[in-house]
Amino acid sequence: MVMSFPRQYARTQRFTLGAPRAFTVAPDGSRAVFLRSTGGTDRTNRLWVLDLTPGGTGERLVADPADLLGGADEELSPEERARRERSREGSAGVVGYATDAAVETAAFALSGRLFTADLRTGAVRELPVPAPVVDPRPSPDGRRIAYVVDGALRVTGTAGPDGARGGGTDRVLAEPEETGAGRRTTWGLAEFVAAEEMDRLRGFWWSPDGTRLLAARVDDSAVRRWWITDPADPGSEPAEIAYPAAGTPNAEVTLHLLNLGDTADAGDAADTSDAGSAADTGGASGRTEVVWDRARYPYLARVHWSAAGPPLLLVQSRDQRGQLYLTVDTATGRTAPLHADEDPAWLELFPGVPAWTPDGRLVRIADEGGARVLVVGDRPLTSAALHVRAVLDIGEEDVLFSASAGPDAPGSAPVGEIAVYRAWFRGSGDQGGWERVSGVSGVPGAPAGAGHLASAVRGGETVVLSTAVPDRPGALVEALRLPESGKGAPTPLAALASHTEKPVLTARPRLLRAGARRIPAAVLLPTGHRDGDGPLPVLMDPYGGPHGRRVVAAHNAYLTSQWFADQGFAVVIADGRGTPGHSPGWEKAVAGDLAGVTLDDQVEALHALAGSHPLDLDRVGIRGWSYGGYLAALAVLRRPDVFHAAVAGAPVTDWRLYDTHYTERYLGLPEEQPAVYAANSLVTDEGLSAPADPHRPLMIVHGLADDNVVAAHTLRLSSALLAAGRPHEVLPLSGVTHMTPQEQVAENLLLLQVAFLKRSLGMA
Repeated sequence: MVMSFPRQYARTQRFTLGAPRAFTVAPDGSRAVFLRSTGGTDRTNRLWVLDLTPGGTGERLVADPADLLGGADEELSPEERARRERSREGSAGVVGYATDAAVETAAFALSGRLFTADLRTGAVRELPVPAPVVDPRPSPDGRRIAYVVDGALRVTGTAGPDGARGGGTDRVLAEPEETGAGRRTTWGLAEFVAAEEMDRLRGFWWSPDGTRLLAARVDDSAVRRWWITDPADPGSEPAEIAYPAAGTPNAEVTLHLLNLGDTADAGDAADTSDAGSAADTGGASGRTEVVWDRARYPYLARVHWSAAGPPLLLVQSRDQRGQLYLTVDTATGRTAPLHADEDPAWLELFPGVPAWTPDGRLVRIADEGGARVLVVGDRPLTSAALHVRAVLDIGEEDVLFSASAGPDAPGSAPVGEIAVYRAWFRGSGDQGGWERVSGVSGVPGAPAGAGHLASAVRGGETVVLSTAVPDRPGALVEALRLPESGKGAPTPLAALASHTEKPVLTARPRLLRAGARRIPAAVLLPTGHRDGDGPLPVLMDPYGGPHGRRVVAAHNAYLTSQWFADQGFAVVIADGRGTPGHSPGWEKAVAGDLAGVTLDDQVEALHALAGSHPLDLDRVGIRGWSYGGYLAALAVLRRPDVFHAAVAGAPVTDWRLYDTHYTERYLGLPEEQPAVYAANSLVTDEGLSAPADPHRPLMIVHGLADDNVVAAHTLRLSSALLAAGRPHEVLPLSGVTHMTPQEQVAENLLLLQVAFLKRSLGMA
């Protein structure tokens, strides 16, 4: 019996289980470390090593959670659950690890217990430390592990029974003043908005010589408390969360240099001559606060510490229109400005930057001349032909980065492509320019010139490249040896096996640009649909907002949309203004007007595509989750002349209830911009100002355990709709968070949505 797509989609966690992930490549290129489960429905990740030496052993299992836990189920602490929710991690087992600089030692936590693995021999040991352990990280020399437990930052040695590796006993470096349920401070953990919105999931960083740490102290005493309860279990206590809603106080974040105080124990591990690692006592107490103008720049967005220079910070103003790159004097904790950015709308944060090149130049991504460019020192390495998205690695002479087509790219540039490139800042490529690494002749994965979605991790000249394409399920992951610039094709070394399940259906997206604005879009028709079969009911299937790109050149991104198409819909996905990957101006067009701009572009794409595709504009539905849920509800409330039914999943309905760093970036402070918040809300008079007739069917779905977009959003919208006499349906999901990882929930949500849409649009 063939499994249905909704069941397979749910069991495989969107076809992600069994895929290799979380790669680390040794600097000498001898091995790659990664995580992978054993099959397409197995949630438990294991730690693996791929031997890349000539005549090597290939893939080797290093750590199996079933063996290490003796078959017992995992137990997660509240801090670990929060970390996984912030990172949208739905799998189990070894979900993350960290290594030393040589990629010889790995550390990871299982059920709050600390394990280390020797990646050369495969030996795994549990270290006897207090539990529950969160975010363990080896020092660069591999002699110590720092970790967090109960809000305290601790360190332990990695010495084996023979004392061959590190040394020293387990001890506290910094701990909260309070303990127990009333604790308001933590050391070494990221605060809510850093993890949820800044893509900073860490709270401590090792010095290059392994003798000190930079650690964040978070005090959330001023953050307002919310309580999340499960109405299906009235006997359970509500969960208290510190949630910094727009316009309310954030956590106070300070940064401190912590001296381990036993440099003699480090022995031969350190050469303290580098600018970023000069030996000092860190003050009489072993702790020195890092000082900057926190009143003006309260957000600690990025921290970088390498041997190429002093510690490097990126701090932002609360309105995110100004930011400073700062260097830290490790003797005094004082900071000095290195570079400043300002923008009238806001400043984006990017993965991999800021950082140093080996010769001490600042690497950053900047919005200059209407483009997003890669800059090393004071020199842009790219032009408006590319829209740079992330820095992946910095080598001795070049920078590896990902980018999509920029504003000056030719009109024939593949829609939805994100490729991997490298650009030179010195050496043989010092004359400037860049070259493509993915999707070129000699590189497996994507035919040269074809649209694809790629990412990469590098160690030395060895790259692990992951490439997905629109006409093949999953992604091909290959280890390659890069040549010198212009010296031929990369050398394939090994392929990493994927154990993902093959989908029971095949997605057939048509990727194109729609309307006068050339909005990136995808159209999916029912399998077997022929020209001349007549118009089809339409289902708009967007995310449509900041930081969420749906139109990508990858097959699996369209599987759910293809399933909806096979139920009799013409499915349209449109990435209008506000979505990433096009140009700074495209993204920042939503400043002060999330509702109007994003909704207008959905309408423009729909009407433009109707001229060339079989779209029945008298039967148009829309569905979405999170920002897509907001957009879906917005569509039927503001434009009932265009949209005839909507499914809104976990929608933000009142922006005053969403977090500071995200909301204020686009709408400002509520007390200063009340009219802006009202105009972008779904629950105010302005939000419900569309004509009272016709009423369009609306289903609102929300997880009652959601601590990101809390269920109050849906309850307030439902109350406002009821007061306005607007019929609607509410589907509460008990025990479900923003991720909806539960199999039964994920499967039945698809079935319930399609039944609602068919009923609402008059489909047989």
